[in-house]
Amino acid sequence: MRVAVVFESLYGNTHEVAEAVAAGVADARPDAQVELHRVGDADPQRAAAADLLIVGGPTHMRGMTTGLSRKMGVSAEQKKDPEERHDLEPGAEGPGVRDWFHELPKTGDHRPAAAFDTRIAARMAGGAAPGIARRLRHHGYEVIADPEPFYVQDNGEGPLKDGETDRARAWAAGLVRQARTTVGNPTRTGAPPGASTT
Repeated sequence: MRVAVVFESLYGNTHEVAEAVAAGVADARPDAQVELHRVGDADPQRAAAADLLIVGGPTHMRGMTTGLSRKMGVSAEQKKDPEERHDLEPGAEGPGVRDWFHELPKTGDHRPAAAFDTRIAARMAGGAAPGIARRLRHHGYEVIADPEPFYVQDNGEGPLKDGETDRARAWAAGLVRQARTTVGNPTRTGAPPGASTT
């Protein structure tokens, strides 16, 4: 089983969750080949060929990032006093997950996928994960779990709230268990009889 975890991150919080997700996949399926990539380094063709695709990103303005929102975040950070700045992730200005989906091939066999985001725990905060899940479905994926939020401190810049990486790890392990009902099953929707899906 090959699992691709693709993430976008500005301050490192989503990166930290993505690492925990990759670890959770390995916990549940030690023989899995897990590939963890920043969105700018993720080959869309290779990601599309994975048996399970997990995509995550930060929440900006109640949804997925845009080129403008990333530039605003980077600019705001650069204007801070040096001792107050967060370390920005490589490639923080883009491209983001929204852009990456334009390059992701559509799949014809309903491969399993899942979406996550990082956000503040406020009622009106919105989230990037529902938009990511919609795009996965649009590309022909079967989204096997509700979009999952992971929470940062209320300033929106992090760090993550206590326990979130443990929760991400457990969530990913659960995804692998769910995916087992489709991955490697020749009768999976859209797979021709006798086709290998692993």
